Amino acid sequence: MLSYLTRWVSRGAFQALKGTSSRPQLVKTPHIGNQTLAAAPLPFTGGSPGVRQARALDQERLLQIDWDDGSCSLYPFTWLRDNCQCPHCTLQSAQARSLLFTNLDVHTGMDQVQLMDNKVSITWPDQHSSDFDPDWLKKRCFSSEARQALQEELFLNEREYWDSSLQIPTADFEEVLHDDKAALAWLEALRRIGIVYLRGAPADQGQVARLSQRIGYLRLTFYGHTWQVQDKPMANNVAYTSGELSMHTDYPALHHPPGVQFLHCVRQADQGGESEVVDGFHMAEQLRREDPEAFNILSSLRVDFTDSGADYCDFRVQSKNHIIDVDSEGRVTRINYNNATRDSVLDVPVHQVQPFYSSLKAFVELLSRPENVFTYRMEPGDLVTFDNWRLLHGRKSYLSRGQNSRHLEGAYLDWDEVMSRLRILRKAVRGDS
Repeated sequence: MLSYLTRWVSRGAFQALKGTSSRPQLVKTPHIGNQTLAAAPLPFTGGSPGVRQARALDQERLLQIDWDDGSCSLYPFTWLRDNCQCPHCTLQSAQARSLLFTNLDVHTGMDQVQLMDNKVSITWPDQHSSDFDPDWLKKRCFSSEARQALQEELFLNEREYWDSSLQIPTADFEEVLHDDKAALAWLEALRRIGIVYLRGAPADQGQVARLSQRIGYLRLTFYGHTWQVQDKPMANNVAYTSGELSMHTDYPALHHPPGVQFLHCVRQADQGGESEVVDGFHMAEQLRREDPEAFNILSSLRVDFTDSGADYCDFRVQSKNHIIDVDSEGRVTRINYNNATRDSVLDVPVHQVQPFYSSLKAFVELLSRPENVFTYRMEPGDLVTFDNWRLLHGRKSYLSRGQNSRHLEGAYLDWDEVMSRLRILRKAVRGDS
């Protein structure tokens, strides 16, 4: 029987974990949030779209297609020639372009366009011909609505923000390993909400590696393929102590920090050790509203991070990252913040030092507000998966008892591998192209 997390995807309900300092209880809650995929015009899934007319606009060097539904799409001649799907221009077995760019006439005209066998057939000035399926063209329409819909389908950019009232989507560990629908629901929730809780894993080391095989492979770092979060003598990382950990993302000392983190509870402390998370994207947007100057400083100044020691091998890494990364449209894409590895080197003019500290203080105070922080306690066999580019996580201090003390096993993956598996599962489960 499928878990509530799986049913959430299809019917709008999921199994959730309430924030608490004791062991959480499972509840069902309605799924609330933006449904971009449902609202935006999507590529056709129920048969090919009908083409009413196709004609070349020679002066504009555009192909105009009028669809049976009354809409119209425009396609540049050069783009069409560049994306010819014939065996000479595309390696069909790899779905990769064979046409060399040096052989592409970027000012090509078009000799003829006609509708043949439910395809748009084009003859070029050199008499090469290209045939396009209407649904292939419709999906790649250049209108802003169609482009936004396709980007959402490919990357799932829409997020659902949360605060201390978060109810974590929760699934069964074994179901995720063996059922494609459960695995798809897990990864979609991980992308949208940023955190998913898995129950029922054996309380033995090796489970994060098993889970990673559901996706592809682990991200190797200087701390190894997997790493043991325990109170260690002569610790080479502040996480390997029993002290409190403030809110942070992992590994901003790398220019490309790991995108996804797994943490599996092998053994929990008798006292303390509760986990804390905060939605970094949500807090960044809140900072943008409350203190635009602080947001601009943290998203424009590059801050130095460093990490050195010996584990999987000896290392001395150095990076320069924005605390808040934004894309060309101003959308927050990654948080890079770890106070433990923020370097004493601060490569900014002296007059920018105090504004930087004031801006970072404003952001950290937002991250620390009780109404923004979700607290939970892991028990042996629990496994949490979360977005390391989005969430900041911390830990309360705990009472260490030597060999029988708190023990979590952790591992990293990159978002490229996770999204690859999500798309493959989506095609297997729903038949998406």
